[in-house]
Amino acid sequence: MTTVTHPVPTSDAIATPWASEQTITCRDDRVGLRAVIAIDDTTLGPGFGGVRYRAYPSTEAAAREAQRLAAAMTLKHALAELPYGGAKSVVVLDGAAPAPGSPERRALFARFGQMIARTAGSYVPGVDMGTLLEDMQTIRDDGGARAFCDEVSPSPFTARGVYAAMRAAAVHHHGEGGLSGLRVVVQGIGSVGEEVARLAHGDGARVTLADIDTARAQALATELGGDTVPTEAAPFTEADVFAPCAVARVVTRDSIDRLPARIIAGAANDTLDSPDCAGALQAAGITFVPDFVANAGGVIQVHGGVAGWSPEETLAAIDRIGERVTGLLAAAEAEGITPVEAALRRADAALGRTVVR
Repeated sequence: MTTVTHPVPTSDAIATPWASEQTITCRDDRVGLRAVIAIDDTTLGPGFGGVRYRAYPSTEAAAREAQRLAAAMTLKHALAELPYGGAKSVVVLDGAAPAPGSPERRALFARFGQMIARTAGSYVPGVDMGTLLEDMQTIRDDGGARAFCDEVSPSPFTARGVYAAMRAAAVHHHGEGGLSGLRVVVQGIGSVGEEVARLAHGDGARVTLADIDTARAQALATELGGDTVPTEAAPFTEADVFAPCAVARVVTRDSIDRLPARIIAGAANDTLDSPDCAGALQAAGITFVPDFVANAGGVIQVHGGVAGWSPEETLAAIDRIGERVTGLLAAAEAEGITPVEAALRRADAALGRTVVR
């Protein structure tokens, strides 16, 4: 375990000491920095993952989230066949966030960039919840660290991948008609969820939308000829497909017997509240497309920019998410395992590791 601090962090900063290749705590009282970098696995390349900037109840909670999300990035990159490992970082927000472009915010991310630079390229950050493109530019320009600073929003590409996954699952269940005539509930009408709804509607689905911004949800529903439901009711609304594109851990053991949709495929990370939900969903006859497979379109687009792919090459690579889902569902069915287990086995093979589950 490598620790980069100024000064020494508190002892509870590491949530699970051996959960990642490296868990690095960062602190600088001069700029109000408290952060955790989790580098989960670098077998396939440097750890790539976004920087989250939000409040946490404790340093342990911050470290736990960084480690959990970093592990998901490892799986996402392995299954998308990208040359990156998994990593994630969190910067702990204490009070109101400094305004974009303010000296305080620039100083914070410049210092964090200096600490990222000490990983010698093992961690490459990007935009995530609470951070902006200009924060990544500060990390790169003022902090001296490599960072992904693509000015193209990944949201439409993430949505395209989710749609490809959703459609593949629908074909698996219903045949070549895809989403035509099916009812799709989209929970979370942000930049990704809105595009998922548009793509599903364009494929002939009837959409139901849910968002805490009820006016936004209603406006889109009116445009697409759909309807709306309260956010908390979305998982339990009559549908063929449920697409969680907002909060994490929306599927719990207690909720599974009340889920009407036979397919779950969305953009939200950590859709399942606990690992045993995968088996419970399968027992209930519900096909769950692992989120780390479905929502990989954004990271594929980022890599396409770095690798110099043409727009057509990038879109083709994202569309192959549908082919992967088709293969995973077929393998899961043939082997009598869940799609999550099928995905984990493929990731383990790509990473050259043997895991007893």
